[in-house]
Amino acid sequence: MNNNYGTYGCPFLSNTLRYDEDSMYDGYRTYQCPYFHEPYIPFDDEMEYGSRFASPQADNAAISLQDYGPQPYVVNINEAAKQNTNFRTALWTGKHLQVTLMSINAGDDIGLEIHPNVDQFIRVEDGQGIVKMGKNKNRLDFQAKVYDEIAIMIPAGTWHNVINTGNKPLKVYSIYAPPQHPHGTVHVTKPVE
Repeated sequence: MNNNYGTYGCPFLSNTLRYDEDSMYDGYRTYQCPYFHEPYIPFDDEMEYGSRFASPQADNAAISLQDYGPQPYVVNINEAAKQNTNFRTALWTGKHLQVTLMSINAGDDIGLEIHPNVDQFIRVEDGQGIVKMGKNKNRLDFQAKVYDEIAIMIPAGTWHNVINTGNKPLKVYSIYAPPQHPHGTVHVTKPVE
C-alpha cells in the first residue's frame, strides 16, 4: 500500500538501540518512531494555494526575498538569512507574528531600541557579535557573545542592541510577536535615527 506520508525517523528514538534478547547479533536492534512522519506536500494539481504555495528551496538556491505573509510559506531560513544583503527585509508578516532578515555590516549595530509590547527572538546564522540588554536605556547590564547558531530572546520592554564585532556582515533572522514592522518592509541600509 502506498503511504503518501512516508515514515521519518523519530528525532527522539531514531537509531536508539533497544535490547532484544531474540536478536541473533549483539542483542540490540534499532527501532523507528511510529508517530513521527514527514509532512505531506501536495502535488501541483492538489495545491489549494496556487502560486502562493512555496516549497523548500534546495540548499544554496537563490531565494526570492519578499514578504510572503500571511500565506503559508516554507523556506530554508538559514540560506535566506545568508542571502539577504539588506539591513532589514520582512520575509513573512502575519497577524500575530513577523519574520525579518537582517544583515549588519562589520562594526555596525542594530541600534539601541525597545519594543514595549513585542517579544523578540533573534538567531545568528553567520558572523559574530555581542548582544546587550537591560531594563534601563543607560544600564545594559546583560551582555553575551553571539555567533552562528546562537539564539537571543528579548522580552517586551527590554532595551537591547546587537553589535557586529566581526569583519564580515552579521546575518540574523528576527521573529517579532506581534509584528513590529509594516508588511513588506525593506530597509536597504540602517534607518537614520
